[in-house]
Amino acid sequence: MGKREYSSFKGKSSHRKPPHGRGGRPAWRDRDDHNAPVILYGWHTVTAALLNPKRKIRKLFATENALRRLTEENITLRPAPEIVRPSVIDQRLGPDAVHQGLLAEADPLPALDIAKLPQDGIVLVLDQITDPHNVGAILRSAAAFAVKAVVTTARHSPEATGVLAKSASGALELVPLVTVQNLARALNEMKEHGFLTVGLDSEGSADLAETELRAPLALVLGAEGKGLRQLTRETCGTVARLDMPGEIKSLNVSNATALALYIGATRLGLMKQP
Repeated sequence: MGKREYSSFKGKSSHRKPPHGRGGRPAWRDRDDHNAPVILYGWHTVTAALLNPKRKIRKLFATENALRRLTEENITLRPAPEIVRPSVIDQRLGPDAVHQGLLAEADPLPALDIAKLPQDGIVLVLDQITDPHNVGAILRSAAAFAVKAVVTTARHSPEATGVLAKSASGALELVPLVTVQNLARALNEMKEHGFLTVGLDSEGSADLAETELRAPLALVLGAEGKGLRQLTRETCGTVARLDMPGEIKSLNVSNATALALYIGATRLGLMKQP
């Protein structure tokens, strides 16, 4: 594991242009174009949005096969979809997007305020994690472990649209998002509200599995290849590491998140007993 690094991911971030150069305003960041839609595609992503009463769908595009499946599963269509050929959606998203015959344009979800974070369970804090695939995978793990919210920075974070939404596989509809301008200030505010803030860092003083944990718990993870920024690291109440027995000591940040969430949920007694 490299110094202060919980992501061995060195590949290119997926910052391809969104449909029509827009891709939509993210759910947790302010944009100049407040009317730009969030772009959602893929079966799990779009159906989760359709099932979420808080998500306003502006336009829905579906192939005949996708529409037949939606009808068979009794999913309410709002608004009525425009029936298109798969090639039409391909033209909107690009040939590499696995859309499964579904594309939606939607309003961003309302963001949760930092002061209204639940005082139980686990909250994730992302320190300038930029790759949308990683953030999407983190959101998916967050939904699996019933994370109360994900806090991220207003800058240096991917938009909650397109690739990120597809990677999250519907988790955008399940995990509240919080945007903050200053992460260190937000962490201090969380500590004032009783949160134990634990940063993950390879130079942490103890293994996370052996660190005393309590709720409400905030797990803080750093960017791909860089880890936690110095000020973020210094602001966390505790800094812990993930010790692993194998020869490879570094983990992709999304994998490290899943492991940290399992440890945290187990230590807090949040895992369901058989």
